[in-house]
Amino acid sequence: MADHHSAAAGERMSLAREQPVRLGALNIDPASRRVEHDDGREEFLEPRVMQVLVALLRADGRILSRDELLDTCWPGVLVGEDALNRVMGRLRRLAGGVGAGAFRIETVTKVGYRLVSGDHAPAVVPRPVSEAARGPSICVLPFDNMSDDPQQAYFSDGVTEDITTDLSKVSALFVVARNTAFTYRGKSFDVAKVAADLNVSHVLEGSVRKADGRVRITAQLIDGATGGHVWAERYDRDLKDIFALQAEISEAIADALRLKLLPEEKRAIAQSDTDDVEAYSLYLMARQYYEAAREGDQRALEAIERLCQRATELDPAYARAWTLLGIAQTWRHSEYGLPLDGGVAAIDRALALDGGSADAHAFRARHLWKRAQNAEAFDELDRALALDPASWSAHAESGRLHYTLQQFEQAAGFYDQASKLPDSAKGDAGMLLSCYRALGDVEGMRRASEMTVKRTEEALASNHVNGAAMGCVAAYVVLEQEAKARDLIRRALLIDPDSIRMRFNFACGAINYMSDFELALDLLEPAFAGMTADWLEHVAIDPDLDPVRADPRFEAMLAQAEARLAAAG
Repeated sequence: MADHHSAAAGERMSLAREQPVRLGALNIDPASRRVEHDDGREEFLEPRVMQVLVALLRADGRILSRDELLDTCWPGVLVGEDALNRVMGRLRRLAGGVGAGAFRIETVTKVGYRLVSGDHAPAVVPRPVSEAARGPSICVLPFDNMSDDPQQAYFSDGVTEDITTDLSKVSALFVVARNTAFTYRGKSFDVAKVAADLNVSHVLEGSVRKADGRVRITAQLIDGATGGHVWAERYDRDLKDIFALQAEISEAIADALRLKLLPEEKRAIAQSDTDDVEAYSLYLMARQYYEAAREGDQRALEAIERLCQRATELDPAYARAWTLLGIAQTWRHSEYGLPLDGGVAAIDRALALDGGSADAHAFRARHLWKRAQNAEAFDELDRALALDPASWSAHAESGRLHYTLQQFEQAAGFYDQASKLPDSAKGDAGMLLSCYRALGDVEGMRRASEMTVKRTEEALASNHVNGAAMGCVAAYVVLEQEAKARDLIRRALLIDPDSIRMRFNFACGAINYMSDFELALDLLEPAFAGMTADWLEHVAIDPDLDPVRADPRFEAMLAQAEARLAAAG
C-alpha cells in the first residue's frame, strides 16, 4: 500500500503506473483493471471506477471531497453528479460481493466519500451477489477447424474471435476474454468444469468448415450447470455471407439467453470491420505469423507486412489490418531498420479508423516514447489497458517503457501479467528475470527461471530450431544447469548464427550468470555489426550489460556500431 499512499489524492492518475493492492479478500490490479476474489472469481472494473477506487485507497481512510475525486479521475472534464453516483454504486456492489469484514464505501453528507476497510467495516453488509443477480455469462471456446486443410485453422480462430467480440457488445452479458478462452484450444475438456473454473453460466462451442467458396458453421450453447444443450444450429452459406452469418449467430445466442438487445447493440453487432471477404481472409492469415513475428522472425514479419498491405489495398478502411501492419513494421524497424517510418503511418491510420484498438494505442505509446514524449506514452498505455485489460501488447509495452526508465518494480509487474496471458511471448519470462535480477529478488529470479525453462523445453519439443526459445540460457544457470546452458549456446549458434536477439540474450546470460565475459564479448561482436539504432538505445539502458561497459573491447564494438549508423545517416 505504500506506493498508493505516497501519491497525493488530487494528482492526475495513470492506472498503468499503479501497483497491485490487496484489499480484504480481493487482489486488485489497477493496470489491467482486474479484480480477483479469493474464491477464484474474476471481474473487471471500468476505468473511472478503478481510478476512484485507487484514489480512495490512496486516501487511507481520509474523506475525499467530490471535487478532489473529479480532479483526480476526471481531470478537465465536466461531469454531472450522476456520473460519480454511478461509480460509487458500482464500488458498493463490489464490496457487497466480497463478504463481511472486507470494506465499504461511506458517504459523508455534504463532505465527500471514504473507503473503510478491515476491522472498521460494518457488522452487517450486503449479501454476496448471486449468479442469477449477476446475469448470464459465457465463454466462447475456440471453434474446431473441420476443413480438409489443417492450415485453415486461422479462419476458424477468426470466426471464434469475431463472435466473442460481437457478444461482448451485449451489455447484459459477461463474456470471458478471448485470451482466456483460447487456453482450451486443442485440449480435451469437460464443459461443466470449464464453466465452473471460469464461473460462467454458459459455454459456446462449435466448428467451422471452409471450402469451395462455402462456409459451414455449427454451434452449440451449453448450460454450464447441467451440461444440457440450450441451443444448437448448423449454418451452410456462401463465404461472402460470413459477416452476416457471424452477426446472426451472436443474435441467436442472445435470444437463447433471453436477452433483449438494445438498438445500438444490434447495430454494433451488425457492423463488421470489413465487407471484403478476401481482405478478411488475408488478415486472418497474417495473424498466423504473429507469434513468430513477436520473437523477431524476419520472414514472419515480412509475411505479415505483405498480407496486411494487400488487405488494406482491398479495403483501405480495414482498421485491424492497418493495426497489424503497423505492429509488424514497428518490430521490423526495431530489429532490422526497415521500413523507414517504423510503422508510424500505419498505426496512425489504424487509430483514425478505430480509436478503440488497444493494440494500436499500445504501439503508439512506443512511438511517442521514441520521441521522448513519455507522459503522452503513459496516457496511451492507460487507454490501451482500459480498452482491453487482457491485451498482451498493452502489458508488454508498459513493461518495456518502465524497463527503459529503469523502473524495474513496475516493469516486473507488467511483464508478470504479460507472461500469464495465453498469447504471451517467449521473451516475457526472460524480461521478468532481468527485472528481478535488477531488483535483487532471488526468489523472483528463480520463479521466472522455472517459467522460462518450462516454456523453452515446450517450444524446443515442437520446433528444434526455435531461436527465440534457445536464447533463454540464463534461466538454466539460475537453476544450476550451466552445462546445459553452454550446450544450448553451441547448438543454437550452429543453427542460427545471425540472430542478433539470440546472441544478445546469450551474452547477457554469460555476463551475469556465468561470469564469462570473453564468451559474452565473442557473442556480441557479430551482433553489434548488425544492430539498428533501436538496438543501440536498448544497449544503453540494459542493466545486464553493466559489468562489461568499461571493457575496452566492448567500448570499441559500441563505438564502431555508432559510427556505422552515423555514416548511414
